[in-house]
Amino acid sequence: MEIMCLNGWGGKLYDQLLPYLTKQNPDILCLQEVVHTPATEKEWLTYRDGNHVLPQRANFFQDVQTALPNHLGTFCPAAQGVLWDENTEIPSQWGLATFVRRSYPIIAQLQGFVHKTYSPHNYGEHPRSRSAHAIRVFDYGKNKPVVVAHMHGLRDLNGKMDTPERARQAHKLVSFTNELTENNDAVVVCGDFNVGPNSETLKIMAEAGLTDLVTTRTSGGTRTSHYKKPGKYADYMLVNEQTNVVDFKVIFEPEVSDHCPLILTI
Repeated sequence: MEIMCLNGWGGKLYDQLLPYLTKQNPDILCLQEVVHTPATEKEWLTYRDGNHVLPQRANFFQDVQTALPNHLGTFCPAAQGVLWDENTEIPSQWGLATFVRRSYPIIAQLQGFVHKTYSPHNYGEHPRSRSAHAIRVFDYGKNKPVVVAHMHGLRDLNGKMDTPERARQAHKLVSFTNELTENNDAVVVCGDFNVGPNSETLKIMAEAGLTDLVTTRTSGGTRTSHYKKPGKYADYMLVNEQTNVVDFKVIFEPEVSDHCPLILTI
């Protein structure tokens, strides 16, 4: 089974990302920063937050679903805010999504929030609402279940330092994962956690019996050349001792986002 984790950057590098996903075709894709705008058929809209202006694929969720026709996609919104078609406001949902190859039945799942709750009328004040999704699938090749959980960790405008809110979201993600996990299940927890490699978040995960593969098996961070700020770590993938890791990579080429895809084979 191949599991990919990626912050999709709202599909900004759509022309590079979609062919890459079609070619790589992972069994499970955990995707953060997903846009879903059923109110429009436009291909591109614009996100505006003060001086932060970013092109967004208006229906990024459907774009990825089209690229992975043999997968079942689940969109987990964190908020509905506004994207712009020039001077016209378009209501748009934002969150994360999970795509699972249809040959892997989803036998349990849990969707919820690790920070705040659903924001129905705007994206909200920073740090904004953050959702998480955990699934338990049955792997017929190994004749056992696998639990996969991911979140998009909150973004604090002051940086990636430890905060009580970040500690709480880490505990919530662990709780979500544990709620689905039964004896001897393989467990994979991943996402753009928005923290550094020495963070309290990773310590909380370690105390829960999870080992991070990014910091223990690779070097060089998880950000591409499109990310211009200091601090090249944001994304992590962790496993429990029941998970047989065959291979793990941080993918720097091709660049399909300002984040690198993380690919785990178990």
